[in-house]
Amino acid sequence: MYYSTSTGNTETVAGYIAEYAGISDMEDIGDATDSDVTGSDGLIIGAPTWHTGADEQRSGTSWDDWLYDTLPNLDLTGKKVAIFGMGDQQSYGDNYCDAAGELYDLFTAKGAKVFGMTSQDGYDHTESKAVKDGKFCGLMCDEDNQYDMSDDRAKAWVAQLKDEGFM
Repeated sequence: MYYSTSTGNTETVAGYIAEYAGISDMEDIGDATDSDVTGSDGLIIGAPTWHTGADEQRSGTSWDDWLYDTLPNLDLTGKKVAIFGMGDQQSYGDNYCDAAGELYDLFTAKGAKVFGMTSQDGYDHTESKAVKDGKFCGLMCDEDNQYDMSDDRAKAWVAQLKDEGFM
């Protein structure tokens, strides 16, 4: 599992996911080697949205450089990827979890196959670049306004990933 965080919220949700998925290795994407990423059977990746409204480098974390400097040099054809994103629906409802959409766009452009699309039901946002064909491109969490729902959402999402054959 690779993530990066600004305030610690992404790491918190990564911890929930790791617990339910039985993952012991969570790492900041800035510390990952190319062979770590390409050598994995599947990747669970997560980012916060910090640069709201931006066309690129939306997370304000080490993902920003990694996505544009490292990812273009990797072959991820057929790689299983599951995405989680963090956002604030109340303060940034027009850009909710946009960085997750950036992960989706750039990883699929490199040939990755995304698992774990989820419903927008139960969320209170206006727009999101993380919405693909009417669904979120993975697990979206709001530790600012719906922190009490993140653990259950992570548990359900991991069960969904298992049902989809991701793990």
